[in-house]
Amino acid sequence: MDWDKLRVFHAVAEAGSFTHAGDTLNLSQSAVSRQISALEEALQVPLFHRHARGLILTEQGESLNRTVREVFAKLAMTEALLTESKEKPAGRLKVTTTVGFGSSWLAPRLQQFLEQYPDVTMQLLLDDTDLDLAMREADVAIRMHTPKQPDLVQRHLMSIEWHVCASPEYLKKHGTPKTAEELDNHRLILFGEHHPPVADINWLAEAGRRAGNPRRAVLDVNSLRAMLAAVKTGLGIAAVPDYMHAETEGLVQILPELKAPKVDVFFVYPEELRNSKRVAVFRDFLLAQLAQRG
Repeated sequence: MDWDKLRVFHAVAEAGSFTHAGDTLNLSQSAVSRQISALEEALQVPLFHRHARGLILTEQGESLNRTVREVFAKLAMTEALLTESKEKPAGRLKVTTTVGFGSSWLAPRLQQFLEQYPDVTMQLLLDDTDLDLAMREADVAIRMHTPKQPDLVQRHLMSIEWHVCASPEYLKKHGTPKTAEELDNHRLILFGEHHPPVADINWLAEAGRRAGNPRRAVLDVNSLRAMLAAVKTGLGIAAVPDYMHAETEGLVQILPELKAPKVDVFFVYPEELRNSKRVAVFRDFLLAQLAQRG
């Protein structure tokens, strides 16, 4: 099987169309189509079902794409390790974490890291779903839960706590709750069903109530930044993680004695990158930043 044709096949399989794959590969739609037809002819099997709405992999196509994805992932991993300098960290580092943590805590600190290691470049992938590190969707992840894959190296970074906040205007209009039970009489802003993989993220809905009987939110929103913006307008009360403390200026912290679940944060990467200098210095940088955080 020709490597160039396999590369084109993989791009088409991931994109679901000749046109989108061509955009990715900088090839014309007809050139992509010819490569796929030639590969199907060489293998004597159809790889795609073609229909008006796009392309769907056949059973044989699914099998080939799984293998090709694994091969390209291993090649990318090997290339990264081979290009890394033996003397100093160098090369591209793909980092993924949640949108909230990445935008509020991590991104503002990256200038210091990249100035400290000028031969390292970074791609920051903010996603509230877990990217597959084994398939090289990212090199390292900062996750808000214990990793489920057994072949990943993990290091506990910190525990996040929650602060319950409201605006002075809201409290002036609706009063300040003194107990968790009094939240029944207030307007809550919660994540709802669509949220990052964080356990008990909507804990405020059940604080002071019988389990399984949560309060309804005045607003469900799947973004911490949007949640905080809504709190600042006086819409309601929300629990925000302590790493957003700098962004809560002007708000009032309420119910400080309320016991909230802690969120354990882990630095995670594949076993193959255990000896990578880029990964090691980034991990150590994070630990140093967290030590300053106290």
